[in-house]
Amino acid sequence: MTGQDASRMDTARSVLHQGEEAVTFREMKLEDIPQIIEVEHESFTVPWTAEAFRNELMHNQYAHYIVMEQEDLIIGYAGMWLIFDEAHITNIAVREKYRGKKLGYRLLRELVRAARTLGADKMTLEVRVSNQVAQNLYAKFGFRPVGLRKGYYSDNHEDALIMWAEVRDQE
Repeated sequence: MTGQDASRMDTARSVLHQGEEAVTFREMKLEDIPQIIEVEHESFTVPWTAEAFRNELMHNQYAHYIVMEQEDLIIGYAGMWLIFDEAHITNIAVREKYRGKKLGYRLLRELVRAARTLGADKMTLEVRVSNQVAQNLYAKFGFRPVGLRKGYYSDNHEDALIMWAEVRDQE
């Protein structure tokens, strides 16, 4: 995560609700990038590069990234750009062997919490029109489709569904 000290997220939070596995959320650091790249390659057909993450963490004043850890293993991460009162989710991913355990839900819940803490009232994202699992997850947080970006994805020119949510009053 980047930004001024006044706009920093909590450095580490262990969040555990009844029936959930123990995980810790914290800000992404440069030394996390090798594990983040592993998650990227498991999750996306066109993964971001290590250099892209370095640039986000070092040079993008609007970028905020968190990791989800179990012990010392990064099992997921999420990022957003915060501009005024709007947060744009750039990526969210969970390691393949940890999927299906509601960890994506927990990761998004933490990202929404962080966005609200940093002053966001609204959040937006793009998602593949074919990715119904992700769309269903986003809907649980109030994200609603508002438009399409034709041919958005470079690997197969699939359209992206644009989704927005009001997050100011979410718990």
